[in-house]
Amino acid sequence: MKRPHLLSLASLCLLAVSSAFGEAPKGQPDTVYLFTYFTKNGQDGLHLAWSRDGYRWKALNGGKSYLAPEVGRSKLMRDPCVACGPDGTYHMVWTSGWNENDIGHASTRDFIHWSAQQEIPVMAHEPEVRNSWAPEVIYDAKRGRYLIFWASAIRGRFPETEAGTGKDYNNRIYCTTTKDFVAFEPTRLFYEPGVTVIDATILPAEGRFQLIVKDETLVPPRKNLRIASSGSLEGPYTDLSAPFTPEGVWVEGPTAIKIGGEYLVYFDVYMKKHYGAMRSRDLKTWEDVTDRMSFPFEGTPDRMRHGTVIAVPAAVIEKLQAAEAAAH
Repeated sequence: MKRPHLLSLASLCLLAVSSAFGEAPKGQPDTVYLFTYFTKNGQDGLHLAWSRDGYRWKALNGGKSYLAPEVGRSKLMRDPCVACGPDGTYHMVWTSGWNENDIGHASTRDFIHWSAQQEIPVMAHEPEVRNSWAPEVIYDAKRGRYLIFWASAIRGRFPETEAGTGKDYNNRIYCTTTKDFVAFEPTRLFYEPGVTVIDATILPAEGRFQLIVKDETLVPPRKNLRIASSGSLEGPYTDLSAPFTPEGVWVEGPTAIKIGGEYLVYFDVYMKKHYGAMRSRDLKTWEDVTDRMSFPFEGTPDRMRHGTVIAVPAAVIEKLQAAEAAAH
């Protein structure tokens, strides 16, 4: 494969951002797909896999971690989410611990060399907060800033849904924005659908922004994925759909992308310890394509867990592979 120079890499990254964030750049034959994920409890950090078609995934670096966690009390790196900015820099946020009021952040241009890790105290102003789970970051080209959103439960907040989920993890989605990952706007409530929700991700599709969330209701058990939509990236999001994941199957950690004419939503089937995927052309009619997928280390303790899929220039993968070969 031809190796684009640095300006080309940044241009391709910008195309990925401006075309629709999670949608693959059009007309770019050297575009492939990168999956950021964690294993086990997230104690060893960031793992990467890649694919040409979104169906057959192969681990990079022999399945070994690329970045060890250094921030947060628990020093975990769960739910790593990556988004590319207009300058070609990839920003990653992650869950730094099960019961913490902060999230982690670091940036890179090649997934080999990383900035210093940063602890962002997104919920430090809430003394009754239980957690800051599964943060996601997305670049808002219209406003020229990054939107970061995550799930938190605050004791005593939304008591009407405590019976269905318990008072300790009655989660809703919160958010902040930043232009530089130095100054952050005050945290605000981002999405409150009247049920407990976690693991939100945003897919621009069908002329709108689609917010995919996990309905975390335990009584009666739901644990499925649903979609709300908005004409604006920052909401409000309305019209929460019926579940579109298989009935009776508990899932979490959705991530989505459009490849060709297909929308693919990947998710962690955590109770059965494997990854799954749904496919649609209109976000209304869905097909379970789990049996057509190939994920690394399925059925082992090193299997993929809750991550993010993004489109990247093929040169990003070439560089990662070259670094792996040089290390051996």
